[in-house]
Amino acid sequence: MTGQRIDSDKAPEPVGLYPHARRVGNLLFLSGVGPRKRGSKAIPGVELDEDGNIAAYDIEAQCRSVFENVRLILEEAGSHWDKLVDVTVFLTDMEKDFPAYNRLYAEYFRTNQPCRTTVEVSRLPTPIAIELKCIATIE
Repeated sequence: MTGQRIDSDKAPEPVGLYPHARRVGNLLFLSGVGPRKRGSKAIPGVELDEDGNIAAYDIEAQCRSVFENVRLILEEAGSHWDKLVDVTVFLTDMEKDFPAYNRLYAEYFRTNQPCRTTVEVSRLPTPIAIELKCIATIE
């Protein structure tokens, strides 16, 4: 396997067999990061029905949580928020969630403005409305 595997003790546990990140040269590639909290099945801003389906959610709470999880992985790997160079964002409801997400994104990325791609997907592996895939530099 190419590159150093990085697993965070602070970010939520991966939901499959993959690392939080992998370092290759001076680049850090993060796996998809969602808003869950480590050691818990609870998802900030999400209410589930008795069948485990999303009954209601707060995209702002999920955005803040996913940004925090990305920060945790970056810092534990030896990088930093300001070293992000590319961000791919997956939203499950572009029409409903993009305005709030875009406003919060501008707040969090005020000084560092990495390349960004935002796409709508029909669903994500867990009952979440947002996931980020990131690339950062690392020294």
